[in-house]
Amino acid sequence: MSKIEKIKRGLAVVFDDNLHTKKWHNIVDYTIIGLILISTLEVFLSTYSGIVEKYGKMLNFVDYFTTIFFTIEVSLRIWCADLINEKYKGFMGRLRYCFSFYGFIDIISTFPFYLHFFMKIPYAALKALRIARLLRIFRYMKAFRILSKALRSKKDEMIVSLQFLTIVTLILSFILFFVENEAQPEVYCNGWKSVVWSFAQYIGDPGNFADTPPITFTGRIIACVIGILGIAIFAVPAGLIGSGFSDAMEEDNKKNEINENIDRIVHSFKFEKDQHYTNLFCVPRYKNVNHLLMRKYLMLEEVIKAVQNSECLHLYNLANSIHSSEEPEDKLVVVNYLKNRPYGCCIDRGSKLTLVSTSGTTEPLTSWFAFHIAKIGGFNFVSREVEVDPDNPVTYYNATSLDACPNFESFVNDINRLSNRPDSWVIPILEASSPESRPSQIHFCYNTKKHDASYNDPLAKIQDYDTFDKLYNEIESVMHEKLNLNCDKNEWYVINPKTNIGSYIDCKNVFTIRVKSRLYVIDTTHVYIAKLMADSFNKILEPEVHKEIPYEMKERQVGHDFGMNDYDESLS
Repeated sequence: MSKIEKIKRGLAVVFDDNLHTKKWHNIVDYTIIGLILISTLEVFLSTYSGIVEKYGKMLNFVDYFTTIFFTIEVSLRIWCADLINEKYKGFMGRLRYCFSFYGFIDIISTFPFYLHFFMKIPYAALKALRIARLLRIFRYMKAFRILSKALRSKKDEMIVSLQFLTIVTLILSFILFFVENEAQPEVYCNGWKSVVWSFAQYIGDPGNFADTPPITFTGRIIACVIGILGIAIFAVPAGLIGSGFSDAMEEDNKKNEINENIDRIVHSFKFEKDQHYTNLFCVPRYKNVNHLLMRKYLMLEEVIKAVQNSECLHLYNLANSIHSSEEPEDKLVVVNYLKNRPYGCCIDRGSKLTLVSTSGTTEPLTSWFAFHIAKIGGFNFVSREVEVDPDNPVTYYNATSLDACPNFESFVNDINRLSNRPDSWVIPILEASSPESRPSQIHFCYNTKKHDASYNDPLAKIQDYDTFDKLYNEIESVMHEKLNLNCDKNEWYVINPKTNIGSYIDCKNVFTIRVKSRLYVIDTTHVYIAKLMADSFNKILEPEVHKEIPYEMKERQVGHDFGMNDYDESLS
């Protein structure tokens, strides 16, 4: 990832309008709020001629300084708007952002200043637009967000009530015309007069343009009804807004409670040390739900809601990773993951090897395993962690087209971007929930037929078979020597040439490795296997690159050793 892209992503985080993020992000937010208030005060003070005469230069300095600052800030907001929200992507997306509520306020309170240099527009008139900056503070105010949510939630009810009141008022207006036209034809000469009179009563007739009260008995009764409706036209929306505000407050409190539970669950993922083999610290593979119920004093419903609303937690049944022949028992666990893309996670470490987890939603522990191979070895990593439609899940490993899922094209594009380097390799890592009787535990898949270990399948996505053969022999030798594990080539698993993820990737060397799930789900060798595979990849694919084990995996950083987000990753 280029420096410009890193700056852009950093700005997108800063401009999230959240006053409760990292400390330096808050400093930026409070600086913006402070300058908005200073700018507004400057406009107010400039209305006093005496102050202008005495402190005019200082006021002008504040005016120009704040204008330049907000010009840069607003321009940067427009530039990184697509990272703040996907709907603002591209030219039309940026235009859509400019006409959003806050985008429009940003523009009219900043850029009209420069019209003064090109057009004969009174500067005072342009300066008056600066007051609109005060509206920008609303984006940081929780109360305003709750009020906006309340209005949106009761919008339909308010429209229905206003429609009803409008129709009833129109009906009464026409009845009023017919009964008053005979009594005072010069006043109620047409239906428009009665309609204007009726609706004017709702706002108190401030211009006295409907100062023509009915004089007939029926007309006065209608006037009384309209008076009652005048109360209802404000009381009903006010009641709806009040109800919506209460609902929004309750929803916000529930959301805060859920976020607190998410933090508590994430803090249960304290780094563990692999004392058996590597002495490396890593995020635990999972946390048993029963552990969270007993140690965190959470209820099962709270855990489920936390996972459901989280962008860093999966709920998983370990029984899904064990072959049915072993009659596994259900065991619910929570898995922690990283997310920095709509589909999941993308990390660019400048490597020519990109490890891919296509099935993080259904195989979260496989994603954990692939992530740690990439982290230990210093490889690029792309994982799919988000299911757009749980009722109609889409597999990223075997996809029918780039349109199969809204996020699939972005997923493929990131893989192609990372593998657009000389001698690049892309290796999806998948689980193999095979029975214990199967002689091999690590399966290399590249051909379209089982029991075919040849290097002449025209549908395979490998061009450099010499390197591939060296890599296979290296991993086979290391795994057998260290852990008595066996490898095979296309013996039990193959690829589908039409729908396999490799058919969407431009890289010349793509193949899949399936690893027996028990090895990294149940056994204690999970970190060791990840390191052995990482070392083998580096030895064969990137021997010329010197790499170090990440510092946070070698030394415990007290207070910064909870969950995936505490890994010192350069998220791309």
